[in-house]
Amino acid sequence: MHYVDGFVIAVPKHKLDDYKALAGIAGSIWKEHGALSYVECVGDDVPYGKHTSFPRAVHARDDEVVIFSWVTYETREIRDAVVGKVMDDPRLSEEEWKNIFDGKRMIYGGFQCFLEL
Repeated sequence: MHYVDGFVIAVPKHKLDDYKALAGIAGSIWKEHGALSYVECVGDDVPYGKHTSFPRAVHARDDEVVIFSWVTYETREIRDAVVGKVMDDPRLSEEEWKNIFDGKRMIYGGFQCFLEL
């Protein structure tokens, strides 16, 4: 079964086009280095919950949208190798991301699939 990295972030609405452009570049780089797929989604039905929610999790403000994304790989081992290559790729600068969203509010993690239909 596949391995998945998942991410949730808040992006200022006025920077959404910048984020989309950068995500397109990042996705191509991830796939070039071996990811099976790279998906980015912008929330359009993510209410602020009383106890838990995507916006609450990333401390989204009224002027921000929630981005939910994931990257798939064949295995955890391949994921580890791909991420290492991506992090070393000079085409992706941490400074670019810092100008678009607050990485301190990013939620991310790796997941081993147990069911794929």
